[in-house]
Amino acid sequence: MARLIYSMITSLDGYVEAAEGDLGWSADDEEVHAFVGDTFRDVGTYLYGRRMYETMVFWETADAEPDAPPFVVRYAREWQAAEKVVYSTTLEQVASERTRIERSFDADTVRRLKAACDHDLTIDGPTLAAQAVRAGLVDEYHLFSTPTAVGGGKRFFPDGVRLELELVAERSFASGMRYARYRTR
Repeated sequence: MARLIYSMITSLDGYVEAAEGDLGWSADDEEVHAFVGDTFRDVGTYLYGRRMYETMVFWETADAEPDAPPFVVRYAREWQAAEKVVYSTTLEQVASERTRIERSFDADTVRRLKAACDHDLTIDGPTLAAQAVRAGLVDEYHLFSTPTAVGGGKRFFPDGVRLELELVAERSFASGMRYARYRTR
């Protein structure tokens, strides 16, 4: 059975988006990018909310940029090879290969997908991921915490959910970012 992984960049105080928009943090860091590529190399399917998909579709052509560094080219090609499912009621069409649109999130369908896959899946975007967290579908949580506190916004974990987690890996980067990987108990 495949693992479902929820991963995002967060502020130190647990937000994936500040109240005024972004986190004010740039992750254009070769060390972090290389680590992300290595960590998610076995992911074969990405489950996205619309906004996260619109951010990530950058990788569909990132390898074609003439000055793209090797770590960007490698990650872009791995992303392109994976299946993508975008959950959206408003998106008319997709801008990447190997991508389909689902109009609503169905926990049983995701449960069957996990059971049938021989590769890991990620769920990305806090609104979509909250549905999977509440349904008990998430096996691992990967947090990339920036050394910033934003005081409010969209939270990584949904309100009203209690989770018992086990820390299985952590790492610090020269940029000040910290990585923590937790497994659901």
